[in-house]
Amino acid sequence: MLDFYRNKKVFITGHTGFKGTWLCRILLKAGAVITGYALEPPTSPSLFIQTKTEKEMHSIIGDIRNRDSLVYAVCETKPEIVLHMAAQPLVRLSYREPVITYETNVMGTVNALEAVRLASSVGSFVNITTDKVYENREWQWGYRENENLCGFDPYSNSKSCSELVTYSYRNSFFNDKDSAAVSTARSGNAIGGGDYAEDRVIPDCVRAVVAGKKIVIRNPNSARPYQHVLDCLSGYLLLAQKQYNDKSAEGAYNFGADDESCITTGKLAGLFCDAWGSGAAWQTKEDSGPHEANLLKLDCSKAKAVLNWKPHLAIGAAVEKTVEFAKAGTDEERSACIDRQIEGYFGKYCV
Repeated sequence: MLDFYRNKKVFITGHTGFKGTWLCRILLKAGAVITGYALEPPTSPSLFIQTKTEKEMHSIIGDIRNRDSLVYAVCETKPEIVLHMAAQPLVRLSYREPVITYETNVMGTVNALEAVRLASSVGSFVNITTDKVYENREWQWGYRENENLCGFDPYSNSKSCSELVTYSYRNSFFNDKDSAAVSTARSGNAIGGGDYAEDRVIPDCVRAVVAGKKIVIRNPNSARPYQHVLDCLSGYLLLAQKQYNDKSAEGAYNFGADDESCITTGKLAGLFCDAWGSGAAWQTKEDSGPHEANLLKLDCSKAKAVLNWKPHLAIGAAVEKTVEFAKAGTDEERSACIDRQIEGYFGKYCV
């Protein structure tokens, strides 16, 4: 798969974030020519800074809400593939800052699609949203791509809106055989080295054990399909490649974990403690925060059938790889860890 991206011009929004940095590292290994457009790294520390990724690509610091700036960047760099990842990605923050969340996640998508519409070079556009776009009925089975879209909280709902915007643009402006192929990719609960976001289970676990404290888990019985970041990113890249070569493949796709990796938050914390060792332990604490779903799963049959994609890393292995990174002592060791994990994954599963 990575051979396809050699010398391809790829434009990534949100490249300074956790998943964005991993995606850049993968594409750098593939020999792609990358332009990124994003705000400054959203956390400190930052995986983007730790890996010195900026030095290996064209990095533009800009706001996805600034349409003129984004359109200029896309038209100037003439990418063949655009991967739209820029977002306000946190549920709890969306309750505190709903307007910014909608501006970023909805109008940011409009701006990205406008840029692609005005840039004749683009052959493939993928909008990365979330598994939380669905109207969550707490079903025991996974949601399919044709299920109702209606996220509950401002973050999830803004991503549902982003899906609808993409659907409209695809039908309105990219509806002939020579126009760019346009798709959405739905996944969530990705874990891996270098995630420093607030209010996420694994980053909270790392911060607690590094500080010598017991991990606090607020909703230990909530079940989620956790997956390593490499599994969902490989899906995005497969989708961008497939529709670049075959426009009929465009549409919405789920990229989620298999059932055995759908576990409770408490079990995930337990796996983390086992992998970390050194007496790491967790405790629960009653949470009076805003609504969050208790159960949400994806049916990934479409991605498996159309793209020949599947998740490869079981949850235990995903946690171990995350801990390996967290225990690295220097930025050089962290960068080497990321690149080693990428090479191992794509060398084994995506040849």
